[in-house]
Amino acid sequence: MINSKEDYLYYLKRDKIALGKANASRPKIIHDEIWKFERLLRKTEYYHNCRKDFFGKLYGTYLQAKYYRARLKHNTYIPLNVFGPGLSIAHFGSIVVNGNARIGENCRIQESTTIGATNGATTAPCLGNNVFLGSGARVIGDIRVADNVAIGANAVVVKNIDVSGTTWGGVPAKQISNHTSINNLCADLFK
Repeated sequence: MINSKEDYLYYLKRDKIALGKANASRPKIIHDEIWKFERLLRKTEYYHNCRKDFFGKLYGTYLQAKYYRARLKHNTYIPLNVFGPGLSIAHFGSIVVNGNARIGENCRIQESTTIGATNGATTAPCLGNNVFLGSGARVIGDIRVADNVAIGANAVVVKNIDVSGTTWGGVPAKQISNHTSINNLCADLFK
């Protein structure tokens, strides 16, 4: 969670690297919509968490409205303070994340993915660091996912994944290999 200006800048830097934009200074006017979206997410988190002065609250309210509109536009429902640094959204489209979910550093998430609770529960998944979620993956319920796990396309995870460095797939998901998620993440994150 972003708790200071230093955290905010660190999150921006790690997200930029995760998106493969390490050498770019700022997003291009066109073709960098995902990077712009992630920057807006982090800025909104910063103002929501850290800026309690009058101007900060006022501008923070404006940012929340702007972020809400961006979520609707891109059909990507990511609440504030859920993802750690190094978020990489591969493609926009039907990404739904529960506000009670907690996702660690260096997560890459594909389109049509759901990370949610069941039947109105207040508990949601907790994913470790370096997790990859393939297209159409579903992670549902009060479960934990270990570090360095890859969840394959259209997999449905409904139980804990305790084995680090593995790949899971199927409905319901089961371990399909001992390959880690690292190959699915930007290599610059690990330099």
